[in-house]
Amino acid sequence: MTEQTALPDAPDVDIAEGKPDAAVVRDALGVGVAVGLSGFAFGVTSAGSGLTLAQTCALSLLVFTGASQFALVGALAAGGNPLTAAAGAFFLGVRNAFYGLRLSQLLALPRAVRPFAAQWVIDETTAVALAQPTRRAVRIGFTVTGLTLYLLWNLTTLLGALGAEAIGDTDAWGLDAAGPAVFLALLAPMLKTTTERAAGALAVLLGLGLLPVLPAGVPVLVAALAAPLVLWARGHRAGGAEDGAGRGAAEGEEGR
Repeated sequence: MTEQTALPDAPDVDIAEGKPDAAVVRDALGVGVAVGLSGFAFGVTSAGSGLTLAQTCALSLLVFTGASQFALVGALAAGGNPLTAAAGAFFLGVRNAFYGLRLSQLLALPRAVRPFAAQWVIDETTAVALAQPTRRAVRIGFTVTGLTLYLLWNLTTLLGALGAEAIGDTDAWGLDAAGPAVFLALLAPMLKTTTERAAGALAVLLGLGLLPVLPAGVPVLVAALAAPLVLWARGHRAGGAEDGAGRGAAEGEEGR
């Protein structure tokens, strides 16, 4: 992590934005509580896929990234190979490393604290941190979101797993759909641009289309190719448009 950042430091309030520390805490708590409660769905889904209570809780304590956790237990529930399921979860979790590259500059934390902070580098903490105008606000937003979400996620995971054991067959209650539903609810608001929506749509088509013909867990790995394919198509289209504009300009000059 680098100590250099363009963010100004402010004691309690960012004068330009007029955003006090209390407002940052309120926003962070809102995100942490709202998302943390969905750990119940993960606990239910994980227990329904055959994982023990200890394994379910260990995933939330140690992995702590919802999309990867849901992908893992979803693939296992579908009868997928454990290695394939773990690979899919790993690729989904790689995005957190890229979040860390940006947050390292914004947070500028002491070296001794960085390994502990890395555990909380996920979608929600990154979103809250990036929305703040000062380094102080970034640190407050990141810490409050991470702490709230970590505690609630693990608590509701435990409650969900215990509840699943109490009600028996989760498929009979339709709770096997809870994981995918929560994942889609978290993902949908993040798809703001045309490129992002195209990548999401292609990923869905690849995942669902290949589901009947590939082993469980493999379609999600193939669906990960959607992003580079869409980006390549976008770049190819932009390059073609530039070439066409260049030829048009050249022809115009020759016609003079």
